[in-house]
Amino acid sequence: MAPVWIGLRQVVSWPDDIIPFMLRSRYRRILWFFGRILLVLIFWDIVLPRLGLARLSRRTRPARLKKYAAGFRLLAIQLGGVMIKAGQFLSARLDVLPREVTDELSGLQDEVLPEALDDIRQIIEHEFGLPLEDMYCWFEETPVAAASIGQVHRARTCSSPGESETPPVVVKVQRPDIERIVSTDLSALRVVAGWVQKYPPIRKRMNVSLLLEEFSQSLSEEIDYLNEGKNAEVFAANFSERPDVRVPHVYWSHTTRRVLTLEDVQAIKITDYAAIEAAGISRAEVANRLLDAYLQQIFEDSFFHADPHPGNLFVLPEPKSEDGTTPWRLVFVDFGMTGKISPGVLAGMRELLIAVGVQDGARVVKAYQMLGVLLPGADLELLAQANQQAFRRFWGKTTTELVDMGHAEIAAFAREFGDLLYEMPFQIPQNFILLGRCLGILSGICTGLDANFNVWQGVMPYATRLINEERGGVWRYGLTEATATVRLLAGLPRRVDSLLARMEEGRLEVRSSELRHEVGRLGRAVRRLAVAVFFAAFLLGAVQLYLAGENTLAAVLGTAAVLTLLGFLLR
Repeated sequence: MAPVWIGLRQVVSWPDDIIPFMLRSRYRRILWFFGRILLVLIFWDIVLPRLGLARLSRRTRPARLKKYAAGFRLLAIQLGGVMIKAGQFLSARLDVLPREVTDELSGLQDEVLPEALDDIRQIIEHEFGLPLEDMYCWFEETPVAAASIGQVHRARTCSSPGESETPPVVVKVQRPDIERIVSTDLSALRVVAGWVQKYPPIRKRMNVSLLLEEFSQSLSEEIDYLNEGKNAEVFAANFSERPDVRVPHVYWSHTTRRVLTLEDVQAIKITDYAAIEAAGISRAEVANRLLDAYLQQIFEDSFFHADPHPGNLFVLPEPKSEDGTTPWRLVFVDFGMTGKISPGVLAGMRELLIAVGVQDGARVVKAYQMLGVLLPGADLELLAQANQQAFRRFWGKTTTELVDMGHAEIAAFAREFGDLLYEMPFQIPQNFILLGRCLGILSGICTGLDANFNVWQGVMPYATRLINEERGGVWRYGLTEATATVRLLAGLPRRVDSLLARMEEGRLEVRSSELRHEVGRLGRAVRRLAVAVFFAAFLLGAVQLYLAGENTLAAVLGTAAVLTLLGFLLR
């Protein structure tokens, strides 16, 4: 007999030969949901604008997107498995998804029903070949946390005769039959990825199939608790010289591929702001330490905790010191999803951090190229100008100041670089899925802890360190910059002479993103007018011929009119 799920709760047991049928039904349900959403999106966002109803499409888009996201959220809660993970991933993608979608999906973090204790008992006893009571002398029936892959119970391991009572532990146990459910969900999502990849605006920016494969690899590692235990030990070793960060100890004698036993660290959830303040701990300090810990993971260790949602981060207060302050430690748990940064990506990210530190827009573009995030044919010069203007307008501002910026200033930036913002010449490399998700969640947590969180202040110490390593110290960096300035001044007369020569010969080119945008709009309008003229000519000709009794020629012109219209709509 094997368990059958409704949502994430086992409700009945069926013979094993019934399970494939249930999984096929799950597979078809996922395909039907996404297929229906894609058809609706094509109708509203492609067909209607082609028919001149773009204003109706734009006006109804927020409500429609919220409805689609609510439908996916309901589906994820009912099906569980990978769908919960997919929803959690999408809820953090503020860079590629509208706010209506991410807000609706954010609640998926905690909407998972737990398994019954009897099912958890069966898994533990199957893994160790012993009764539950022989492995854990005390096992709490109600789980302290329930996630899409497994759930966590507090317990105590059994001590040997003559030993004192063992310390408390937490036991993480996989849900029944989770591997087959994960495989089914991923198979369905691969089909959906193939559909989405056929849409040119998405295809030119990312390879959805490769992103899904990386996501699949991450999930396969996440459902292997032996791998998670090893990740925890690597993470602990990386932070062994930092007493302000703590990682729970792994009890390997009570750990298998489907059961993981860890030290129980009683701490405050990082989003429990009232408890943090009651303990006398500064929320701003927590945000800064969290950012600093991730900067170390990314730029020094090249190995990072890729699932920093609030259920995996805690604050552990310690006894008050003599000066009355409360020392505390940042606690990381759940290392099933981790990321490794390749040397090439690390070099690009270090280049990006240095460019931000020195506010060099051109160097930011160079970092983009090293990271492989630019589409072929991107306007590098215009992108560098946009970066430089962004530094001038937004540098040093806190999150609150950025949110409260005047509409006029943001609109001015949008007008100046309208073409660039419209084309968005960026693509998402396949190895960025975990890092992008991680940074998105991290930004939200830090801002929640401190409304005045200033990411610039957090990254500047690391940027300064990298600059010093690259330049050999501040003095050498200053000398390099001075040399570059002298070279620029020395070459200025020659550049002015070249400029005057171009003006005299009539070869001077003026680049304006706004002008290019208007010319592009004019060109599109002319093409639409030409199509309308041909369509009207064919249609009127067909009508006249039909009235004259020339049915064959009327059919030919009528067909030409239909083909003209279809070609315009599908182009």
